[in-house]
Amino acid sequence: MSASEQIPTPDLPEHLAKCPGWSLEGKEIVRVFSFESFPEAIRFVDEVADLAEKACHHPDIDIRYARVTLRLTTHSRGGLTVADFDLAAEIDRIAG
Repeated sequence: MSASEQIPTPDLPEHLAKCPGWSLEGKEIVRVFSFESFPEAIRFVDEVADLAEKACHHPDIDIRYARVTLRLTTHSRGGLTVADFDLAAEIDRIAG
């Protein structure tokens, strides 16, 4: 399966298992990150933005003070692809 092909629904749990902390919500994977302060949350978002630009794959980002919610899906494919799970793994790496 190429990174841009939509993952069949029955295969999603296998991919999700590789990304602890992320949950499946419809056609998206979602994770909430909490930080000590607003500036710390923004620094994290800046790092996510760098990863997203390098991957040419961009999450939906919601910032609420020190809480950041990320949502990943491949809009052009109408659902989740390997690219979403790859980016989730990279985000987890920088989150520590």
